[in-house]
Amino acid sequence: MNNSLRNKDQKSLSEAKKNRKIFRKKLNQLKKQGPKALNLQFNDLHDKEFETMDCLSCANCCKTTSPIFRNADINRIAKHLRVKAGSFTEKYLKLDEDNDYVLQQSPCSFLNEDNTCQIYDVRPLACREYPHTDRKNVTQIMDLTIRNTTVCPAVARIVKEILSNT
Repeated sequence: MNNSLRNKDQKSLSEAKKNRKIFRKKLNQLKKQGPKALNLQFNDLHDKEFETMDCLSCANCCKTTSPIFRNADINRIAKHLRVKAGSFTEKYLKLDEDNDYVLQQSPCSFLNEDNTCQIYDVRPLACREYPHTDRKNVTQIMDLTIRNTTVCPAVARIVKEILSNT
């Protein structure tokens, strides 16, 4: 576990790791009962959680996972860095088992010591949309959301809150 995480965040992630299977089972049951209502719950709780969540105090997503880099992301970032797309890809990316471009290493090469991002204005779409709990159809990516409970303390708290209301 990352020592720079706040105690509240560490606790949320630890609970999520311990309860991951339970979260998956209960959320899939809720999804079957009413995906529209579940999507609304996620969206409402996302807004509430991110009124107080300070991502710069955490940055666990940048320290432990990699976004998928689409061709548009690669081209935009390479242009920003004033390098050829091929050079950018060779230096920073690799193909994963799904044949998607992801970072070669963690933490992200563009993460500064103060948890800010060197390429924030041109960051990949996956980074801009993370943690995806404000999507219109969150229930379509339930497996990803469950995985994100162990990466993002805000997602862990959102899921815990949804399950505590059932």
